[in-house]
Amino acid sequence: MTISQPWLAHYEPGVPHQINPGEYNSLVDLLDQSFKQFAKRDMAAFMDVHWTFEQVDELSRSLAAYFQSLGLAKGARIALMMPNVPQYVVAIAAVLRAGYVVVNVNPLYTPRELEHQLKDSGSEAIVILENFATTLQEVLVRTPIKSVVVAAMGDMLPFPKGLLVNFVVRHVKKMVPAFSLPTDKAKVLSFKDAVAKGRSAKYTRPSLKSDDVAFLQYTGGTTGVSKGATLLHRNVVANILQNEAWFKPELNKLGNEPLVAVCALPLYHIFSLTVCYFMGARMGSMNILIANPRDLPGVVKTLRNYRINQFPAVNTLFNALANDAEFAKLDFSGLKVSMGGGMAVQQATAEKWKKVTGCAIVEGYGLSETSPVATANRLDNTDFNGSIGFPLPSTEVAILDDDGNQLEIGGVGEISIRGPQVMAGYWQRPDETAKVMTADGFFRTGDIGVMDPTGQVKIVDRKKDMILVSGFNVYPNEVEQVVNMHPGVMECAAVGVPDDKSGEAVKLFVVRKDSTLTEAQLKAFCHEQLTGYKCPKHIEFRNDLPKTNVGKILRRELRDEKKAA
Repeated sequence: MTISQPWLAHYEPGVPHQINPGEYNSLVDLLDQSFKQFAKRDMAAFMDVHWTFEQVDELSRSLAAYFQSLGLAKGARIALMMPNVPQYVVAIAAVLRAGYVVVNVNPLYTPRELEHQLKDSGSEAIVILENFATTLQEVLVRTPIKSVVVAAMGDMLPFPKGLLVNFVVRHVKKMVPAFSLPTDKAKVLSFKDAVAKGRSAKYTRPSLKSDDVAFLQYTGGTTGVSKGATLLHRNVVANILQNEAWFKPELNKLGNEPLVAVCALPLYHIFSLTVCYFMGARMGSMNILIANPRDLPGVVKTLRNYRINQFPAVNTLFNALANDAEFAKLDFSGLKVSMGGGMAVQQATAEKWKKVTGCAIVEGYGLSETSPVATANRLDNTDFNGSIGFPLPSTEVAILDDDGNQLEIGGVGEISIRGPQVMAGYWQRPDETAKVMTADGFFRTGDIGVMDPTGQVKIVDRKKDMILVSGFNVYPNEVEQVVNMHPGVMECAAVGVPDDKSGEAVKLFVVRKDSTLTEAQLKAFCHEQLTGYKCPKHIEFRNDLPKTNVGKILRRELRDEKKAA
């Protein structure tokens, strides 16, 4: 399918129409260049301690050598299960530099969710923060994991700060539940010991091609089973270069000073991974790592020490900070880019943020399957417009009907994306891949949108039943499968309802088998099986649920009912 590209005439001056995705053979080439070029610059900051590119280079090479000493074959999968701590920065580079595949895992996953992801990905090793080791303990024997590297919060902090942080985290705040990983099932080593062993091990730089797999980014499935978007080295390289091309004209206004970015979005989320981690590496930026963005006083205290230039976030974080009196006292004189993604940015939030910081939020759009950014508003926009902007360089967007035909400008249909950042497919799921990829390479997003004559795209609805909670995908089927396991439930349906804080929240409609079943009991059951953001915020008991004549529950009718209420 050949499509017109009206958006090219409306790019910000200085933004190229195309990028060269072949500039690097792999992410390892890109990282190696950055480690050399920016050796003396700071790459990451955590708890007011800084690490240079040179230090991360040395640490990640050592950890890569340790991974290679385990005898894993090229392309082996290694899971990373941590919040934004400096070990994560080291581990991402280490896994890739060893020739392996990163499997990012949400550290808040329940044992059920973790077991599925480790088994589905075939992960043979995992780097995990000790705070979450009890979750791994419950499922380790049922997974392919043969090697575990356990990190502690203070591992990379200097003496005595590291000791003090670990003491407080373990014994004062009691954030590390007691755990005992079965050493007969897997080799268990501390992060510090793994790096130390790697220093004396042989490191062999892998021979990587652009079509080798770099990441498995897990996303929900229509069947309720999470599946891995297979991102090749060239997919992520392309998106780094696309984002850099889009950002550069605005960031160039800061001159040659090293950029400072706020990394509050979790690195296991594709938006943060590409925009914070890799674009930061490419541009020689320093990322301020925020382990817990829900701790607003902690976030403000951290940011007080920096003159920040970039702030990627989701609407919920922008909103919370914009309404925080202490945040408003910070220095925003260097802030050039506030990029919103993961969920729709609300107009009230955008206006409040601009009033507080003087910097407009630029909304973008993407998915795990597109590495992730596909469209973005111009960075010189000063007013909120409710659109998701223009396709990035080397990206085509078409609005398709149900039969895959391109609609005219102004037609409402499915937003579909073609470009070098589009995934290779779902990990070992050709059936699921076939559902979303057209014969000529367009990825069908499941979002319904419209394109205006300038090429700007607006989302108007969601084709999928997916619920978007604070930028995280929640798939109703997964929630329903869990709830239906409760012996007191006859049947149920999960839908998304508007929520002031998180954009949407999960609402559950339940027909009881046991008339004594309470909302509190069902919520407690859900919290045992599902990560917090997937759990229903609202539960409504009913005598029956609306169905089609073949017995399929009509979620849309329940959603529309709530909209009309």
